[in-house]
Amino acid sequence: MTHFTDKVAVVTGAGSGIGRALSVELARRGAKLAICDVDTHGLAETEALIKAVGGEVRADHLDVAQRELVLAYADDVAAHFGRVNMVFNNAGIAFTGSVEEMSFKDIDRVMDVDFWGVVSGTKAFLPHLVASGDGHIINISSIFGLFSVPTQSAYNAAKFAVRGFTEALRQEMITDGRPVKVTCVHPGGIKTNIARNGGEVEGRDHDELASSFDKMARTSPEKAAEVILKGVEKNKARVLIGGDAWVLDKVVRISGSGYQRLTTAFSKRNGL
Repeated sequence: MTHFTDKVAVVTGAGSGIGRALSVELARRGAKLAICDVDTHGLAETEALIKAVGGEVRADHLDVAQRELVLAYADDVAAHFGRVNMVFNNAGIAFTGSVEEMSFKDIDRVMDVDFWGVVSGTKAFLPHLVASGDGHIINISSIFGLFSVPTQSAYNAAKFAVRGFTEALRQEMITDGRPVKVTCVHPGGIKTNIARNGGEVEGRDHDELASSFDKMARTSPEKAAEVILKGVEKNKARVLIGGDAWVLDKVVRISGSGYQRLTTAFSKRNGL
């Protein structure tokens, strides 16, 4: 028996990366899975991996930016399994470009997935989590929800918003006496395809940007999943993943706004 045995867990963005690793590890620990993604091929691969470890799984194509679909999905999952205990709002996209370069459409797309997708997933599943009497919401922010860097203003905005939204939600669940725990996760550089699958404004080299991210990504998705689930077990308010996340969090705490000089210099030196 584990903390997750027989719990019904929902994972968005489960077609690859942290979402896939979380889904498989949850299945290993005895959870029942509802997984979703816009990447149907990747989702099918994750579904097969879950079944290979003996897990029970329901897989659905879902764009978390489509709120009405998310609301319907939550009700369908609750009806299918009879309850929902955990929701991992993990789906996210990346986009590179300065504020001057980006269009409103570029910014809207990042916010629609990375922030509003989290809000929709939280709001849609919250009544079911309360009804379960044993709920937990885990929202994936980023180290970019702790500090900002040039060319990532939209991503920074979304991840800072996820952090603020999640921290407020945790306090509300406590003050209102709701049976729902809340955790905000801040991964550092994780070896995923988010940069390679991400977008950028015209004129920026996609392969060079992806290569730069790959050099900074030191933590495997499997290790990230392990750290997240340990944090869930301990009902942590905040989970930092990777040595880079811990170091940068301390730098920001110590330096205040002074960290901006460091990130600006780093960006200039690396042509970001």
